[in-house]
Amino acid sequence: MFISELFYSIQGEGMLAGVPSVFIRTSGCNLRCVWCDTPYTSWNPEGTHETVDEVCSYVREHSTGHTVITGGEPMLAPEIGELTQRLRQSGQHITIETAGTVWAEVECDLMSVSPKLANSTPRDAGAWTERHEATRIQTDVLRRLTERHPYQIKFVVRDERDLLEIEQILAAVPHERSRVLLMPEGTQERVLQARSQELGEICKKRGFRLSPRWHVYLYGNRRGT
Repeated sequence: MFISELFYSIQGEGMLAGVPSVFIRTSGCNLRCVWCDTPYTSWNPEGTHETVDEVCSYVREHSTGHTVITGGEPMLAPEIGELTQRLRQSGQHITIETAGTVWAEVECDLMSVSPKLANSTPRDAGAWTERHEATRIQTDVLRRLTERHPYQIKFVVRDERDLLEIEQILAAVPHERSRVLLMPEGTQERVLQARSQELGEICKKRGFRLSPRWHVYLYGNRRGT
């Protein structure tokens, strides 16, 4: 597996925010979000090749029960199915963080799907602008992921103008409103605080959940957190 980093930290986002977890971050992505906070897994993929045995050994050594597989786009990894089977056999609670554009046969306890909104599309990025825009929403894949697995749907939001697109996506994907989370875009504490206040009011009106980004508040925007 092409692995960007393995680390033990606090889950900062989503329904399991605050839970100590081992993170397996794969490198490589089929999207190029303009605000990507892990460009070393997408724009400039970095990492080392690790075997599934080596990754599972790290999990056994550090985990207290929860493992998060993230990226990049982890569903691109050819070994993702084998890895999730091994983690399940060892008793791990498995969360997979995905943009929901790629289908793979996996085992997980929480499929954390984060469809990328128009605010993610890079401008003046050559071929990647068109490729990203054409790829970022795959409704059939979103449906399959949420029908097959326990899920949360997590949107990265800049402002209220994103709400129309969010509602359009949700109209095409059967879901429970309580499993839809809005998360502020940003990597600076002051930006997250301002946007979180705005999103909190939106959530109160529309019945969504508000997702924090605890890792940014706790550690700043840096690797291994």
